[in-house]
Amino acid sequence: MRIIKLDATDSTNTFLREISSVETLDDYTVVVARQQNKGRGQMGKEWQSNAGKNLTFSVFKRIKGLTFSNQFYLSIITSLALYKTLECYNIPNLFVKWPNDILSANKKIAGVLIENVVKQNQLEHSVIGIGLNVNQTEFNNLMNATSLKNCSGKTFNLDEVLHKFLIEFKLSFKRLESGVFEALKADYESKLFRKNKPSTFKNAEGSLFSGFIKGISSSGNLVLLLEDEIIEEFTLNEITLLY
Repeated sequence: MRIIKLDATDSTNTFLREISSVETLDDYTVVVARQQNKGRGQMGKEWQSNAGKNLTFSVFKRIKGLTFSNQFYLSIITSLALYKTLECYNIPNLFVKWPNDILSANKKIAGVLIENVVKQNQLEHSVIGIGLNVNQTEFNNLMNATSLKNCSGKTFNLDEVLHKFLIEFKLSFKRLESGVFEALKADYESKLFRKNKPSTFKNAEGSLFSGFIKGISSSGNLVLLLEDEIIEEFTLNEITLLY
């Protein structure tokens, strides 16, 4: 496995996409940066990380046999691999916050940004970017952030944590390639933050409403039970789950 280590870069996703456009990369080529200057999360949000304290990396993966409509399964397997990695380190009260944040209790410990290349309705390859808070203990004004060290009191070797994740990611990808879509979906749904609990959401217009998370659709939309027993699906652009 090729691992490219950088002292600093704007974004590991951007760096990996750029080199993939000029050379043929092997599966699971990894770019990991000691510092990201312009790290990105979902919906264009900035990913904040202290240099040398955390893992900020991206993985290149060729995709076969996965249609555009099933692309959310990449979020599922990445979330499950992160979840199982943290479980191995005895991080408590783990949840997946839709679509692919990992929480300990109600605090965010990891985030994912997936960028796909699609040709003729088939995914050709993906760049899967991950920010995992490891040894950072203070997060300025980010009240809902935490780290492995905050949760355990231990200091971790970043290379060891990265290696453990890559093992879990490969195992999760084998499950995807074997076609066990329903089992993966059920596994993901069993770990959803606030599932079957009364929760507050904000829509795109800024209005608040209540509902119960019931699961996800096959395309990755969040399925909510609303007032009057109405079941409705929402995309990431339509709603935000408030803590």
